[in-house]
Amino acid sequence: MLKKEFNKKDVNRARNLIMGKSNKSTGIQIGYNKKQEEYKEGDVWKENKKTWTIKNGIKQTVSKLDSIKKEIHMPLCCPKCSNVMKKRLDKPNYRVHKMCFDCVIDFEGKLKRGDGKAYQKYIKELKTKNKISVLNNIEGYLLDMVNTSNSGYVSEDGVVERWVGGTNKEKWTKEIKTYTNKTREKFKKELDDSKRT
Repeated sequence: MLKKEFNKKDVNRARNLIMGKSNKSTGIQIGYNKKQEEYKEGDVWKENKKTWTIKNGIKQTVSKLDSIKKEIHMPLCCPKCSNVMKKRLDKPNYRVHKMCFDCVIDFEGKLKRGDGKAYQKYIKELKTKNKISVLNNIEGYLLDMVNTSNSGYVSEDGVVERWVGGTNKEKWTKEIKTYTNKTREKFKKELDDSKRT
């Protein structure tokens, strides 16, 4: 004996399943109907405070980190020569030049075979970009150290020592940013000058 009474909706659902109409509605819905939009490959849209796209036929969210992932991710084959990048020096060269080690060697060889000025300019630009990168890393490290809490210290014995005074975080942050911005502008000017000559 059945303990549950079947509703008309349950019977209709069972009938639809038996007849192979699994996606057919079993009742009438009254209320809000959302407008359905059809999107195709590569479309980007906002829905529920998220950005969506369709890649390879699959709907996926667009992350803020996608551009960073694209920069870091090394493809299987070199974009310039289409050879597989499996050598030890391919990865570091791809990060800087966006091509495999062999293509970088060919590129630099062509620059050297000329009058040599183009190669010197190229090396100067690389060094300046490296200086800017190192400066950014140092600035981040110093700002992190200044903004780390320095109000106390736990010794090896587990005793918490409270320090009086500490550092003026706002003052140090302002000085670090002023100096690094000034130095960064100097490096960018060097880079612009080397591109013009």
